[in-house]
Amino acid sequence: AISVGGEACFRQGMGPLMAGVERIPPAVSYRGAFPVADGSDVHYADYLEYVIEKEGGVGAFIAEAVRNTDVQVPNKAYWKRIREICDKHNVMLIIDDIPNGMGRSGEWFTYQAYDIEPDMLCIGKGLGGGLVPIAAMVTKDKYNTAEQISMGHYTHEKSPIGCAAALATMEAIEQDGLLDKAKADSQFMREKLLEMKAKYPVIGDVRGIGMLWGIELVTDHESKARAYDEAEAVLYQCLNNGVSFKVSQGNVIQLSPPLIITREQLTEALAIFEEAIAKVCKDFNYF
Repeated sequence: AISVGGEACFRQGMGPLMAGVERIPPAVSYRGAFPVADGSDVHYADYLEYVIEKEGGVGAFIAEAVRNTDVQVPNKAYWKRIREICDKHNVMLIIDDIPNGMGRSGEWFTYQAYDIEPDMLCIGKGLGGGLVPIAAMVTKDKYNTAEQISMGHYTHEKSPIGCAAALATMEAIEQDGLLDKAKADSQFMREKLLEMKAKYPVIGDVRGIGMLWGIELVTDHESKARAYDEAEAVLYQCLNNGVSFKVSQGNVIQLSPPLIITREQLTEALAIFEEAIAKVCKDFNYF
């Protein structure tokens, strides 16, 4: 898994890594490797076809539908093009939905927001309600071609407690209407965060889907220089007031509230976050 990961920081100090892994530039609209004026990202998919044709023998393309760490949300056209390329070249499309699956996107699985279907899906984390360790690999029936071969017998395989937690999680999401709630809360967060972006110059970009949002802090909107110190100051200001989150890439604040959060709690959390942003703008002389 580390061998095929997209971020170098997770591979540092690890090895030996699996050979035969190629990477393409990710679909990033705000500070992508090959930005275009209209902010589209479908051209990043063409790099997949280039690598497939250049290398030959590519068996699968593995990616998160939405990158979790710094919240990169591709356009629907990007994933449509990826699916087309995989079909054309007989390459499996494997979606890693371990961090985002089970409702965080407002859909059961993140790929459903893009109207595509992968050949293989990896899920975990939220599958056990975020508490009980359990993961799963789901494939299309046509890939179940080794029934006569024993592929399992792992130490932590088929945990009854994990399976019970997964069933309880799915029942709760369904019975409590958490998918629709995530979509409604997402719109609320979008509006509040975009209001902050218009108000506070330290916010360079706001992006998200469902209950996963990234707020990128920059020192300058033209150069998009990362506001590392400001992001750290916002983090500790919020921690002091009861709101916890992680900072990715040193300057991207990732907000991923629990699906069961009440609107009152969400409003309070965003108010604490805005108070921290306002204080940082003042302390770092943005006004």
